Amino acid sequence: MKSKEELIDDLITLAFAEDVGDGDHTTLSTIPADAMGKQRLIIKEEGILSGVDMALKVFRKFDPELKVTVFILDGAHVKPGDIVFEVEGKVRSLLQTERTMLNIMQRMSGIATMTAKYQEKLKGLKTKVLDTRKTTPGMRLLEKEAVKTGGGENHRIGLFDMILIKDNHVDFAGGIKEAVQRAKEYCKANGKDLRLEVETRNSDEIKQALEAGVDRIMLDNFTPERTREAVKLIRSQNPNVEIESSGGITFDTLREYGEAGVDFISVGALTHSVKGLDMSFKAV
Repeated sequence: MKSKEELIDDLITLAFAEDVGDGDHTTLSTIPADAMGKQRLIIKEEGILSGVDMALKVFRKFDPELKVTVFILDGAHVKPGDIVFEVEGKVRSLLQTERTMLNIMQRMSGIATMTAKYQEKLKGLKTKVLDTRKTTPGMRLLEKEAVKTGGGENHRIGLFDMILIKDNHVDFAGGIKEAVQRAKEYCKANGKDLRLEVETRNSDEIKQALEAGVDRIMLDNFTPERTREAVKLIRSQNPNVEIESSGGITFDTLREYGEAGVDFISVGALTHSVKGLDMSFKAV
């Protein structure tokens, strides 16, 4: 299994391959090889900054001689006109890294901004907003990092770091009891220490999950009223089990679910429906 750094390096390599290809012929034909210059990343929209560390990796990968001076770090609240960093070096390198860097930073900052907005809606509650696996293929690690920058928490990174028994698993396995038992046996046999969560659709399945012994119960497509009832049931049986709400939850209904007493609310929109934060990379 590849490390996080290896996956990020692969992503940057692919990004350059699909953008630069066999050469940026516009730049190569108009800019002398020895021309030197400077560009600034300028914010054009208010939000939460994310992706500065990734930008540094992009510049370093393409041209280690590029000099970057950072003024604003990830997690900062930025506004139009703010200068995040300046980059000095070969003009050809500046022009060829521009789009890859901007694509990453705009998307990560958009996700961080959206996450901060959702988490602010839960202000004063213990409930945390979670991301999902509904991410852009290849960019999951970056998008989940942006969620953390915005004040949210990551659910699982992929299929490998947590067991989440969903409705299809339950139906194919023959029930919650059977699915959980097999999962526990699998972990023991393979030396895996994984947290175990079960998706439930009604109170009967909640009771089965509690009896089976799980770390977290997901309430799938419950109304706020049903969520309050489910939380009361779960807390009365096992106060240590974590509770997550998921499915059909919007920004407008988020607070109501949080007030129902759940620990987490997973929101796919944090990554699958986000708008990039507007910014530009301009020559000085």
